[in-house]
Amino acid sequence: MLKIPVLLKGKIMNRKKYTESVTLGQVKQNPQISLQPYDTGWIKSYREEEEERIKTALQEKALLIEHVGSTSVPGLSSKPIIDILLLVRDSSKEDDYVPNLITKGYVLRIREPEWYEHRMFKSKTKDINLHVFSLGCKEAQEMLNFRNWLRINDHDRLQYEAAKQELVSKKWQTVQEYADAKTPIVKRIKERANNYFS
Repeated sequence: MLKIPVLLKGKIMNRKKYTESVTLGQVKQNPQISLQPYDTGWIKSYREEEEERIKTALQEKALLIEHVGSTSVPGLSSKPIIDILLLVRDSSKEDDYVPNLITKGYVLRIREPEWYEHRMFKSKTKDINLHVFSLGCKEAQEMLNFRNWLRINDHDRLQYEAAKQELVSKKWQTVQEYADAKTPIVKRIKERANNYFS
């Protein structure tokens, strides 16, 4: 099990305690993580359903909506969960957008004030991770760079896929542990992507 410490309010906290502290509701234990071959239906689902639902909910408050993560990269196998990036004026001001998203079936699951004021929603009906950041957030731009780089760089896309295939064969206590285990290769690819798009 990979143990990545987290700095929270000046204190070192282990990943399990941190995940529990920022999650609204229970953290799913011992998940079955599997990768599926790339499916063009993922992009279709994002464009025809989720993007429109978010736009309808937030109108002009949605400053940017983008399909990110592995399901947004043609040819890349993935967990069949659609990751969406949403930028608002200030993600710490939940009253500006949370009620609107709730009316469209999204549920706030993660609140991370110390990490770029990140919020993450799930959908009641589909496998969705809706990540909310403030406009101008560095992490949000890096997510876009990472996606765009994997779309044009076959070598790094194949390296990333191989790493994921190796890790998915192991047992994890939580999905976050699996994500943490990808940190070394994600960091290397992000550096190249950020340099390319800077």
